[in-house]
Amino acid sequence: MLQISRWVVFCSIFLCFLASGSFSIDDFHQAFPIIEPDPGHTKLRIAREGLEAIERITNPIAAVAVIGPYRSGKSFLLNQLLSLSCNEGFGVGHMRDTKTKGIWVWGTPLELDINGIKTSVFYLDTEGFESIGKSNVYDDRIFALATVLSSVLIYNLPETIREADISRLSFAVELAEEFYGRVKGQDVAFEPAKLLWLIQRDFLQGKSVQEMVNEALQHVPNSDGDKNIDQVNQIRDSLAVMGDNSTAFSLPQPHLQRTKLCEMKDGELDPLYVEKREQLKELVASIIRPKIVQGKTLNGKEFVSFLEQILEALNKGEIPSTGSLVEVFNKGILERCLKLYDDMVRNLNLPMTEQDLQGAHEGFREAAMKAFDEQHFGRHHAKNSAEKLDEEIEKVHKNIILANEYQSSRLCESLYTRCEDKMDELQVLRLPSMAKFNAGFLHCNQSFEQECVGPSKRSYEQRMMKMLGKSKTLFIKEYNHRLFNWLVAFSLVMVVVGRFIIKFILVEIGAWILFIFLETYTRMFWSAESLYYNPVWHAIVATWETLVYSPILDLDRWAIPICAVAAVFLVYWRCYGRRKHGSRWLLPVYNNQKDRRRSE
Repeated sequence: MLQISRWVVFCSIFLCFLASGSFSIDDFHQAFPIIEPDPGHTKLRIAREGLEAIERITNPIAAVAVIGPYRSGKSFLLNQLLSLSCNEGFGVGHMRDTKTKGIWVWGTPLELDINGIKTSVFYLDTEGFESIGKSNVYDDRIFALATVLSSVLIYNLPETIREADISRLSFAVELAEEFYGRVKGQDVAFEPAKLLWLIQRDFLQGKSVQEMVNEALQHVPNSDGDKNIDQVNQIRDSLAVMGDNSTAFSLPQPHLQRTKLCEMKDGELDPLYVEKREQLKELVASIIRPKIVQGKTLNGKEFVSFLEQILEALNKGEIPSTGSLVEVFNKGILERCLKLYDDMVRNLNLPMTEQDLQGAHEGFREAAMKAFDEQHFGRHHAKNSAEKLDEEIEKVHKNIILANEYQSSRLCESLYTRCEDKMDELQVLRLPSMAKFNAGFLHCNQSFEQECVGPSKRSYEQRMMKMLGKSKTLFIKEYNHRLFNWLVAFSLVMVVVGRFIIKFILVEIGAWILFIFLETYTRMFWSAESLYYNPVWHAIVATWETLVYSPILDLDRWAIPICAVAAVFLVYWRCYGRRKHGSRWLLPVYNNQKDRRRSE
């Protein structure tokens, strides 16, 4: 019973826990890590716990990130901007042992109306620069990630601007040159973050904070030609690229006893600090905008996906580079341009000549590269993406060349087979005709020349010429022999027809003359081949060709129907024609005995 009671109590506690809404909004009223260092403290990795606070947001998102040196008061500043105490807000270094590592987010965003758009604003706390046990590469990754993710980047600097602080902006400057300088269009990588120089200093010696920043960004004299100084001066020159995206603001120290700041109320803080703090809040609210990526705002899930994409690019290689970020943003554009080329080449009617295919490839490639040039991100580092696009286009081009060769081979093989079958048919004509063979030969040759295109045409042309030449030689060899046999058989048939069927003397006489000529000539000259050179034979062949094949009549095709019609006509004439019209003939015919007696 005791064990059952324990299970009941456990289940009741569990149900009460669920009923309390473990994933309600109140649970997110705290700071969560979203990015944490790897064990070696050189690269960054995702912390899923904090991402849940972001993923639940459906409104457009904006982010305010605070960066700066180690122990410069970034976490305290964020708590002040969020109107939170140190106990409930971000962990402050001198109060807690667990100081900020990686990047943290305040789980409950501020809801602002920005140009009529309800926007959820997240505040990001970043790990400070130059702390013990970290590499400069790690700091660069933190800086770069905060630069890319944020809509407002607060560069928190205590008292003054050092050369190291300016050098730290080298990555931001490269991002500015690659992305911010691009002419804005419908498809923009991301809107640039507003850079806010926040100088925490009590006395500016009669200068405004903007003048102080401008003075710090002036060229450093370099009479000795020091390369490091030249590099710093180049960064100073490049900062001009950010233009209106940067501003400066001064914030006095809240109190002399900095270790006790978290214990103080606003009434105990310096009134000037409180006034400037409220002005800073208004300034941040006035310059913040929803994060824009690829021309649209991001909700929570899209923002997390964007974060993962950027983190993968920054962790690529030993050091973070703008080139890796450019490749990330150009990846989608590269795929679209490659698809544009692929769609165009797949609409080609293959096969086609190699020259036409090469011309089409060059035109399509130019169109794809032009589309990439119009849309790509990055001025200097886009070269790698362009080269990759060219390589991918070349791969597709090689596949199209192979497809063209295959289609050309299929087409030419089909035409070759069709012509081969046609030549075989002409070899076995019932009534041999040189004119018909030549017409078929010419048609095959012309259709092959016109229809067979592509790289396989050359090889199939050679095969075609050999096949046609062999077929013509074989046909000529058999032609005279088959025609001779046909004429001998025809003469005998016509003797029988003229003698017994139509009883037409001239037909019989002509048939006998033809038969005697064919038989006696071959016996006199011992071979039929000698006949083929005789002018009389040539005249017979010409007559045969005229009768057998012409554009109007193909006797080989219509011989049987014509013979059938003639047979019907003869039967009709033998049975009914003589009774109706008498026995008168226009030409001499045989008269039978009954006709003779009647005449007597």
